[in-house]
Amino acid sequence: MQPLVTIVTTYYNRARFLKETLRSLQLQTLTDWEAILWDDGSTDNSEEIARDMAGEDSRFRLFGGERIGHAHSLVRACAEARGRYIGILDSDDLLEPTALEETAAVLESRPDIGMVYTDHVVIDGNGQRRGIGRRCQIPYSKDRMLLDFMTFHFRLIRMEVFAQIGRFDETYPLAMDYDLCLRIAEVTEIEHLSAPLYRYRVHRDSLSHQKRLEQIRCSHAAVVAAMKRRGLDREYECQLEVRSRHIIRKVTDHAR
Repeated sequence: MQPLVTIVTTYYNRARFLKETLRSLQLQTLTDWEAILWDDGSTDNSEEIARDMAGEDSRFRLFGGERIGHAHSLVRACAEARGRYIGILDSDDLLEPTALEETAAVLESRPDIGMVYTDHVVIDGNGQRRGIGRRCQIPYSKDRMLLDFMTFHFRLIRMEVFAQIGRFDETYPLAMDYDLCLRIAEVTEIEHLSAPLYRYRVHRDSLSHQKRLEQIRCSHAAVVAAMKRRGLDREYECQLEVRSRHIIRKVTDHAR
C-alpha cells in the first residue's frame, strides 16, 4: 500500500544525533509515512542505531552501507521512495510533531501546489534554540529565489512534480536542494506555511560548516543554470563575491 509521505534521511557518522532525529519522525501526528534511511558507509554505530529503530518500527526502511558520498546517497535513497509526497530530513535535524500533518494537508487540499515549505528554528549542537531562521523570513518569489534560498526547510514535495523536474541533480553536490527548488519554482506553485515546524541544527561537524566555500560555488552554478533556463542570461549575469569580514572586540579582563 502506498504511504502518503516518504521521508528520506541519509547519514554518515551521525550517532550523536540520529536517534533523536528518527524519534522526531515517530512522534509525528500524521502516521501514514515511510522513511528511507541510507547509510553512507558510517564507521561509528549510526547503522546500529538505524537497525534498532527499524526493528521497532517497520516504517523505517534501511539501505546503503557503502561509502559513496552524500550526493549519490541522496539520489539513490530518493529512488526508493514510494510516497505520494516526499521530503528530506537531515540526519542531525528534527521535525516538530505536526510537521507532516500540516504540510501534507496543504498538498492534499491544493492540487495546484507542487511544494510547501515551512519556517525553521535554528538550534545548536546541544539542541538549544537560537531563534527563527533568517532565510524563511524572506518573502517567497520565484525571482527572489535567485538571490535568496528562502525555501530552506522543511519542504514537502508532490512526487509527480519531483519526478517531472528530474529529481536531484548531482551536478551541484553541495547545493542540490537549492537547485531542486529553483527548478520546482519553474513548473509549479510553491506555498509558504508560516510555522516553525523544523529544527535546523548548526554545529562544527555539519556539511555546510565544513565545506562552506564549495557550497557557495555550487549555489552560484545552480543560479547561473537557472538564469539560462529562464532566458535571463541575455540581460543579466550572476557574479560571485566571497567576502571576508574582520571583527575587533575589546578584550575583557576575564579573557586576558
